[in-house]
Amino acid sequence: MNTWKESLVQPSHSIRQTVEVIDRSALKVALVVDASSRLVGTVTDGDVRRALLKGLQLEEPVEQIMSLHPYSVKPGTSREDVLRLMKAHEIKHVPVVDDRGILRGLHTVEEFLGTPTRDNWVVLMAGGLGSRLSPLTDSCPKPMLRVGEKPILEIIVNNFVEQGFSRFFFSVNYMSDMIKQHFGDGSRLGAEINYLEEERKLGTAGSLSLLESHPELPCIVMNGDLLTKVNFNNLLDFHTEHQSCATMCVREYDFQVPYGVVNVDDYKVTEIVEKPVHRFFVNAGIYCLNPEALTHIPVNEFFDMPSLFQQLIGQEQTVCSFPIREYWLDIGRLSDFERANAEFMEVFE
Repeated sequence: MNTWKESLVQPSHSIRQTVEVIDRSALKVALVVDASSRLVGTVTDGDVRRALLKGLQLEEPVEQIMSLHPYSVKPGTSREDVLRLMKAHEIKHVPVVDDRGILRGLHTVEEFLGTPTRDNWVVLMAGGLGSRLSPLTDSCPKPMLRVGEKPILEIIVNNFVEQGFSRFFFSVNYMSDMIKQHFGDGSRLGAEINYLEEERKLGTAGSLSLLESHPELPCIVMNGDLLTKVNFNNLLDFHTEHQSCATMCVREYDFQVPYGVVNVDDYKVTEIVEKPVHRFFVNAGIYCLNPEALTHIPVNEFFDMPSLFQQLIGQEQTVCSFPIREYWLDIGRLSDFERANAEFMEVFE
């Protein structure tokens, strides 16, 4: 518990400042205390993402999103009782608070069980032509283009392995031999890699029908041309916490209308808004799917991920969005590829 003081914030601190504390601390939680060091709330990664979905801005005070009544224990509580509390309420952090409400420490699930490894499957879509990146992709599949001296796909795999994932499936088509020759069975990277051979384009969901069996746990599906620092453990936790059948990662996209927008009621002008900014959430190309979601994918037919989500929504399944606040870059154009190489050392090294 010797690093818990690095996670302290005050109620007046902004959500942005709190995010920085959460990301910087190995404990992955912010402990909100008043001027007398009394615990008044906690903030997790999930709390932040729910706030973003509600439209809150990062400059607003963190007291607006903190959990006001976190489970806590007294100093001297046995490890067995702490672990029992964690399991009963499915929580990963338990503050230690004395009789006056003053924060004295923090227990984490890693303290008892160690850093978790993930048995969840990861499916990476690596079969696209990448025609917008021609001529670079005329002789090289897009996921194998090098950023910072490594192929994009290898950077993605390394990121997952560092977070405890080891079971991968690559959906391949265009120049698949080059991908298979480079990665082999994945052992060089501390991973197990299998290949889903698309004989024709199957879309971002259709290739999942090529899996010989369905996973027992939620799986992560991701486009093979993305560079991101998303915490995939947080994604899985968010997916599970919300009992979601399918979760889509989304990014906020701002669009400014270059003109004054005129609002009218019948023929009367009611308001003129000069160059308004509209904010949307857009698909970020990363998904978390329960095993049962895969049963809705037609076998060996073209089927995109948005179609799967629309189908699940139509059946009133629980479908959630997970807002990305971390670094994210879709390498779809030459300018994106140049940007990736310019930013790589700062973001990934």
